[in-house]
Amino acid sequence: MTASAFESLEHVIADEHFPQADLALRRGRHIGRDDGTVYDYLVDALDHLEPLYRRFGAELVQRSDGYFYLLPSGDRLGRRHLSAGEMLVGQTLALMYLDPATLQHGGVVARAALLQRLDGLLGRETLARTLNPRKRKLGERVAAETVRTKVAEALRRLAVLGFIDEVGDGELRLRPALMRFADPVRDLSDRTAALERLVRSGEVVLGEAEDEDATGAAGDDDDDDADGDGPGAAGDDAGGEGAGG
Repeated sequence: MTASAFESLEHVIADEHFPQADLALRRGRHIGRDDGTVYDYLVDALDHLEPLYRRFGAELVQRSDGYFYLLPSGDRLGRRHLSAGEMLVGQTLALMYLDPATLQHGGVVARAALLQRLDGLLGRETLARTLNPRKRKLGERVAAETVRTKVAEALRRLAVLGFIDEVGDGELRLRPALMRFADPVRDLSDRTAALERLVRSGEVVLGEAEDEDATGAAGDDDDDDADGDGPGAAGDDAGGEGAGG
């Protein structure tokens, strides 16, 4: 497709890619180059879709890293914050994404490496409390199981939102959208060290969520539904489902 592929919004909506792209964006998914023709469609349709989503109180954001997402400026599309545990896992994956060794392996990391990185940054006890704050005291065995369970839940959510792909055999493919978790340190010279300090300190507020409390809470992980607030992304994104227009 070329930049002149769509002459009007009517042509944009009539395109076969519109339902898939619209529903994904409204559910909080990040659509990147890895999504193939759906991403290409958004590139070509951007000039028409930006004013459309503004009518619904949301901004269609295109990042130079190579992905799109919806950022609500009101509550017409609904919004949902990630839990503290989901954001912690996301920030740690962003650290791993920035690691040159990850690039050498095609952006693929092992789940075991993620667990090891989390454990090294926070320690098992602090990590277990962060992922399950309702349990103040956990035995070593229970703490280990809690970490594995909660990290698995966070990974499923992050995959739905387009931050990672679960590729089997205990491996994860990290996607560029993870850099949203590095937004608070984006302009610093050493983003890796700064992001690592954020993780160690438990700071999980992301950029672009200044108007509301984006720290999240482990108990705010509501189930998705088709009537309103579906999953958000990275602190403050669109949720809910619906056809375009």
